[in-house]
Amino acid sequence: MIPWLGDHPVFPPAASALREPNGLLAAGGSLAPDWLLAAYRHGIFPWFNQGEPILWWSPDPRMVVVPNHIRITRSLGKTLKRGHYEVRLDHDFAAVIRACAESRQSNVGTWITPAIESAYIRMHELGYAHSVETWIDGELAGGLYGMALGHVFYGESMFSRRTDASKIAFAHLARFLEQHDFRVLDCQMTTRHLASLGGTEIPREVFVKMLGTLTREGPPPARWPQNGAQASWT
Repeated sequence: MIPWLGDHPVFPPAASALREPNGLLAAGGSLAPDWLLAAYRHGIFPWFNQGEPILWWSPDPRMVVVPNHIRITRSLGKTLKRGHYEVRLDHDFAAVIRACAESRQSNVGTWITPAIESAYIRMHELGYAHSVETWIDGELAGGLYGMALGHVFYGESMFSRRTDASKIAFAHLARFLEQHDFRVLDCQMTTRHLASLGGTEIPREVFVKMLGTLTREGPPPARWPQNGAQASWT
């Protein structure tokens, strides 16, 4: 059994999450900004399907990327050097989260529900949620979105409409995070794809302890500059 949350954004300790399914912690609550901020500061995130109550998760172990340890494959390196694309930050957040929702629906379900879309668009308006967008030939070809708190970026979802478009966005995001003193990029769940980009697993206890320091520091929430992720890959 997991607890049903009350009227205030107070979560049980992440260590009390279930082992199976890995990380399921609690149900109920709200997707309002104060709930999301409280959750992310403690290594917790919402993940649920359409028609389900809000479910909150904190898996163990946790997959993370240290920004300056991203893995660039030879083929991706060639793509980055050719530079036949443009990377924009926070240019069209709503289009990115909608594209991620469409991608998830066709592959693994519908967890990016209309309620999730609305909640994260609101967090974007408040300066916490951000999009990294790959534009090719004037069209949005791929990208990702996530949350930034202090020196931590929490990746949520990515999509591609062209080869390597999401990987391009991920590489530029890592470079941007490194340049702005972000210490860790949270990947939430362990996947082979993220491991190929440099993701490594750490114990949840270590991750949550890390957040206690890193989320209290850093710049205030604000929209990222559209051209802030430009980088040279020579």
